[in-house]
Amino acid sequence: MLTMLVTPLILFMAIVAPLWLILHYKSKRQIEHGISEQEREQLNALSARAQEMSSRLKALEGILDESIPHWRQR
Repeated sequence: MLTMLVTPLILFMAIVAPLWLILHYKSKRQIEHGISEQEREQLNALSARAQEMSSRLKALEGILDESIPHWRQR
């Protein structure tokens, strides 16, 4: 009966707990350092792409406004 409780506890302490602690502190360290240079570049690229898409959408809406009046009410 006692081995039924001790064996899972030993496995948890030997395998799960160290991995849990390592991953926890690794993620805390990443949060403290902020975003990396690569992530910053990706964010800037996504922001530029979003601005391009916004201007294209405005252009398409302008074309639709001229071609099909009252298209927004449909």
